Amino acid sequence: MAAQAGNRLEIQAVNPAARALGLKPGMAVADARAWVPQVVVLPLDPEADAADLKRLADWTTRFSPLVAIDGTDGLMLDIAGCAHLWGSETRMLADLDRHMRTFGLHYRVAVADTIGAAWGAARFGAGTNPIVPHGQQRAALADLPPQALRLPGELCAQLQRLGLKRIADLCTLPRAALARRFGTGLMDRLDQALDRQDEILSPLLPPPQCYVRMDFAEPITQRADIDRALTLLLKRLTEALRPHESGPRKLDLSCYRLDGETQRLTIGTARASLNAAHLFRLFEEKLNQLHPDDGFEAMRLSGREMERLTTQQHDFEAGSAIRHDLAPLIDRLSNRLGESAVHRVETCESHIPERAVRRLPPLAESPRLHWPKASQRPIRLLPHPEPIEAVAPIPDDPPVQFRWRHVLHKVRAAEGPERIAPEWWLPGGEDAEIRDYYRVEDSEGRRFWLYRAGLYQTTPTPRWFMHGMFG
Repeated sequence: MAAQAGNRLEIQAVNPAARALGLKPGMAVADARAWVPQVVVLPLDPEADAADLKRLADWTTRFSPLVAIDGTDGLMLDIAGCAHLWGSETRMLADLDRHMRTFGLHYRVAVADTIGAAWGAARFGAGTNPIVPHGQQRAALADLPPQALRLPGELCAQLQRLGLKRIADLCTLPRAALARRFGTGLMDRLDQALDRQDEILSPLLPPPQCYVRMDFAEPITQRADIDRALTLLLKRLTEALRPHESGPRKLDLSCYRLDGETQRLTIGTARASLNAAHLFRLFEEKLNQLHPDDGFEAMRLSGREMERLTTQQHDFEAGSAIRHDLAPLIDRLSNRLGESAVHRVETCESHIPERAVRRLPPLAESPRLHWPKASQRPIRLLPHPEPIEAVAPIPDDPPVQFRWRHVLHKVRAAEGPERIAPEWWLPGGEDAEIRDYYRVEDSEGRRFWLYRAGLYQTTPTPRWFMHGMFG
């Protein structure tokens, strides 16, 4: 792969065959062709490479839910607590190697106690064993160059000039002198690699709070097999969580296809549920979105947003029982229409119309407000008040006509004004204007809710706005 670097075309990446012929990144393409005339040079496509790396990262979640992209050509996986699913780390790496060879990818891998040690061993290690024994990070990194500590290029060059060509050379020097000469960044990277300082992986996807997985002896392609696998995964997950009296409100089904593509389905529930049949029905409506092609070789069911379970027996109030009965319906509507499409509206303690209500999840608990009943309000408010051109005979009268969205409306009847003062005690409220609202009906019988912002005595030219419609 080659890309333009300054005024020359430069090699950015080589495969093992090209490396064996002496080609390496940084070499000019002209020199490479002079050295190996039959070399095949392809243009570098960073966007395509990033997309492929993202797809590979998505696929590697079959080994661990905690996967992060490392630069433009690497991945980091936190496999703590995952290797036992394969029997050992060695068997997990063997499975990874089998798949990577099938995909036609050349790669290097290492397993270590720390992110820094694994990164350095994978990119600079020369040993045949990719697994660094527990607690042996220092020995594994000793003969590697300072670049293996993820240090800036300028710092690495400076260390090389001073004869510090191995990490072992850094470990023998006084820490205070190193920090004083090269800064704390060098010591931080060294301590992270040697497990003296914690380092946190930032995964691409939110880590699941619970999950179960299933690997298949043969890839499955039939819908009946997918349904059966999902049923078993739901049963295993709900049975494992039932003793803890908690359940997830979000469930992700990840299906790993034989060609390396990962397909996902997500469902949500209004309340935490361990009803496997109900959860299956929610997934069932989306299973047609899956395309097995050559088949799924593994499936994983992950739960997020854990919540304590509530039972109908504990809900003594009638309202609680009704909400409990509505939960399955709300779940089906939310998963079919979208989570943001299903909500309920709650009144708030505010006289300003756009602040008087707020959206809440359908079954969210909220305090009961004894808020005074407001005057007549339209059934539909605009997302934001829209300016209009209005003509009123005298300042405090309703308009006799107005133009909204380029259409002229002549007013036949009007009621008002209803004065709403700004909420001066809220941030920004002191700069708001007094509003005088009018309910008006035009010559065609359409009813609108208008308001005038500002007073003629204090505002040279009060402005008019459309805020809602009746009926």
